[in-house]
Amino acid sequence: MEQRHLGRTGLRVSRIGLGTLTWGRDTDEHDAAEQLKAFWDAGGTLVDTADVYGGGEAEYLLGRLVERLVPRQDLVLSTKAGSVPDPDRRTDGSRGHLLAALDASLARLGTDHVDLWQLHAFDPHTPLEESLQALDIAVRSGRARYAGVANFCGWQLAKAGTWQLGGDRTRLAGAQLEYSLLQRGVEREVLPAAMDLGIGLLPSSPLGRGVLTGKYRSGTPADSQGASERMAPFVEPYLDDAASRIVDAVTTAADGLATTPLHGALAWVRDRPGVTAPIVGARTTRQLTAALSVETLSLPDEICRALNDVSAPVHRYPDHDWSTL
Repeated sequence: MEQRHLGRTGLRVSRIGLGTLTWGRDTDEHDAAEQLKAFWDAGGTLVDTADVYGGGEAEYLLGRLVERLVPRQDLVLSTKAGSVPDPDRRTDGSRGHLLAALDASLARLGTDHVDLWQLHAFDPHTPLEESLQALDIAVRSGRARYAGVANFCGWQLAKAGTWQLGGDRTRLAGAQLEYSLLQRGVEREVLPAAMDLGIGLLPSSPLGRGVLTGKYRSGTPADSQGASERMAPFVEPYLDDAASRIVDAVTTAADGLATTPLHGALAWVRDRPGVTAPIVGARTTRQLTAALSVETLSLPDEICRALNDVSAPVHRYPDHDWSTL
């Protein structure tokens, strides 16, 4: 698999990452082991997790599999901290919480460092500089090699990225946000900020929460996330008429290229400007293997233009047309 630099850093990662959101919850140890082995065999290196995935079980499971199946030095391990299971406070970006969470993650992962450590979300109750200081401490102490953020909006990413360029602070390497043909909101401000600051984008849910595979065109499959009581609210926003038109266009393009909607949608986001590596999560090894086989596909320019047009988000003032007001 092709390797890419993460932002304006020397860290190289596979251009498709493996997500572990379902590990320890919907994906058991046997299936997780098969996924990790298949990913590594395909040349994948970037494995993404978080301290809250499965209540910590995803990290614990990944830690048990690393070394037993794949040499630690062959993987780029990425985890996140800052999300908390508290209905009154969804994030805790305090320095104390973040560093304690990192130590707990390292213990579960069975390693003395992660390659990329990310703030899982912006915390409006903690000064941003305090949260970012935790990233600096983690890198200086050797517990993290590189640092990044996730789920930051445009002004938050711009402020964080600019702050980290000062003094002896740690440059932000990556930003992880949802990005797909069904969710192009990052193109408004986040992506321009990331590209200007040299921060690599790591798209999550690059298949539109599974909708872009076309599996929901004729209804909701019984074994899909959309049929799960817990995950149905996650999928439902992408089952409207606008999404259906985009899925139809992706299917038509895939048919013309003798490929699948999954491959067409994944290749589109993988090769967008500013993108380093989409993070693909799969419940089964079969699903993951299907996604990894996109490696040889590059979409023709005319197909990209057609998909761009049918999925184009509405960006008006002040992004466009300001001179005509």
